[in-house]
Amino acid sequence: MLGGSLAIYAYEKITRTPDTPISGSAFVADGDTVRIEGNRIRLIDIDAPELEQTCYDPNGKEWPCGEVASGELRKALRGKTLTCQPHGLDQYRRVLATCSLPDGTDINAWMIRQGWAVSFGYARVYDKEETEARSARRGIWRGTFTEPHKWREQHPREDTVEPPR
Repeated sequence: MLGGSLAIYAYEKITRTPDTPISGSAFVADGDTVRIEGNRIRLIDIDAPELEQTCYDPNGKEWPCGEVASGELRKALRGKTLTCQPHGLDQYRRVLATCSLPDGTDINAWMIRQGWAVSFGYARVYDKEETEARSARRGIWRGTFTEPHKWREQHPREDTVEPPR
């Protein structure tokens, strides 16, 4: 009986969607994924270039937009507490969340407004921010790029533990 109870507890712990905010110092994995105290968190409704992804400036010169996007997120979060409100889990068991800084800044919206990510998902929650970044030619919008989800389709990873989004 104890073994069965432990198994049920473990299953519920693994499959249950977190409902309380997750706060702490964030480690940036890439432009739309962070870790806080062991929780892998995917910034919901945005899609940033992959770390290996490159973009092109207005003169057609290639630049490492994936690295730059994650670096900009890292700079924005450095020394600050990030608080993430979970909305569910994705197919890779990452927490899908909207995250904010202590001053109330929605970091998901900030990444798009700065031009380091695109609005993503059916709801298109951040279309206004994307239009603003595109019009101002910020970040990846200053030149040309492949939408991150299309880039992942064109560059499938075979050796990764966590498959691409």
